[in-house]
Amino acid sequence: MLESKKASTGGDAAPIRVMIVDDSVVIRGLFSRWIGEEPELSVVATFRNGQLAVDGLEQAAPDVVVLDIEMPVMDGLTALPLLLKKQPDLTVVMASTLTHRNAAVSLRALSLGATDYVGKPETTAQTSTSLEFRRELIEKLKGLGRIKGRRAEKRRALQSSRRMRVETSAGQKTQQSTAASPVRASRIDARQALQMAKARAEAEGPNFTTRPYGRTVPRIVAIGSSTGGPQALLKVLGDMKGAISRVPVVITQHMPRTFTTILAEHLQKSVGVPAKEAENDELLQNGVIYVAPGGIHLSVAQSAHGVVARLSDSAPINFCRPSVEPLFQSVAEVYGSSSLALMLTGMGADGAEGVNHIAAQGGAIIAQDEYSSVVWGMPGAAARTGNCNEVLPLDQIGGRVSGILEGALR
Repeated sequence: MLESKKASTGGDAAPIRVMIVDDSVVIRGLFSRWIGEEPELSVVATFRNGQLAVDGLEQAAPDVVVLDIEMPVMDGLTALPLLLKKQPDLTVVMASTLTHRNAAVSLRALSLGATDYVGKPETTAQTSTSLEFRRELIEKLKGLGRIKGRRAEKRRALQSSRRMRVETSAGQKTQQSTAASPVRASRIDARQALQMAKARAEAEGPNFTTRPYGRTVPRIVAIGSSTGGPQALLKVLGDMKGAISRVPVVITQHMPRTFTTILAEHLQKSVGVPAKEAENDELLQNGVIYVAPGGIHLSVAQSAHGVVARLSDSAPINFCRPSVEPLFQSVAEVYGSSSLALMLTGMGADGAEGVNHIAAQGGAIIAQDEYSSVVWGMPGAAARTGNCNEVLPLDQIGGRVSGILEGALR
């Protein structure tokens, strides 16, 4: 059903428009109440199945859709490509209970264009009382909604910059052919040049500095990722497949339990090298990908027999468990200048302190660039430390890592 839109929160910022698609009337009501208590968010429609959501999409005009997986008439996985066909820039957050099947379906949905996922507790009662789940859902709706708005602003700025370049070029030709009012023409050109510079700066995003690589060949690759991470991991690891045999690869991907099991299975199948959830105290082996289990921090430690994985269920860091911080910081301590860290797409700033630790030990860091990131939160925070060696598009990272592991540090 369509809901009334909330009034703007003031100024020029309108609320983020949210559409809820779930077959449970209780869940629809619960999510609507949570969202209704947030000034930045507005529920514009709720539907009980995917077919109704597809039919009502244009009228609702949402910014973000929360899409359940298991529904009658049309399930979420069937509805997803139809929603995206109607509105290609739509942000879709999959919502499913933490079962093995739903985890596999959610990862499939990410490959079909969903932006993110939230893992619902197993029962409605648990969902209604879980403060952690409520915080995660609201945080993602706000974060992804803001990102969509900023991307639209940057597209408009880039388009404005291009239009002004065309207008300036036309103005210059007119000035060359007409000797009248040279002062006025000069003022117009100066104003247009200033507007172009401003639009270009807005379109290109924040500036950052990088530092030179050292000479030590890495003995480990540590990766941090979150929103958009599964697809980014598949791309990077696939591109560096030939070099993985030289090092262990340790990954912290923000994911709930069960999801990381499926992620490891997908990585092994797609990349063609051994991949698994890390186990406590297991010896790290070259040529193996280790994924932090959902809900558990992963770090590394030196033992009498070599470097081992360490798991901990200690308190969340940056609201995350697993967090990238303990992984990066422990890699810096154990491997020092032989560390290579990659910060891929993700919301928030988790891992930025770990980047500083790795840099302080002489290790190397590559961050994904803004244009290729689903969310330039974590890689953006890493870049702004000034301690990254490079900030690269996703399709260049795997090849660059392969070269570094083979000794091409320049």
